[in-house]
Amino acid sequence: MSPTPMGDENGRYSCVEGAIRVIEQSGLEYEVGALGTTVQGPAERLWPLMRELHDATLEAGADRVMTHFRILESKDDVIEASMTELAARITH
Repeated sequence: MSPTPMGDENGRYSCVEGAIRVIEQSGLEYEVGALGTTVQGPAERLWPLMRELHDATLEAGADRVMTHFRILESKDDVIEASMTELAARITH
């Protein structure tokens, strides 16, 4: 997400933090990075979550927001590894 502005007098990134709170409440596995946030879960939960994140950013005070997202889905619905498992392979 690219909100404008990213925050307000309540915090430098308060608009982004509004979206992160929605992700936390979803119960899905997620990882916040410097240039974006990754969320892992079933596509049927991710599609509506993207709309909620977009709206939460605006509700948190952004005047406008551009939302970028990518969804990877497999026909057999098999997730080969969780984000935690993939990161552990790389960092250890």
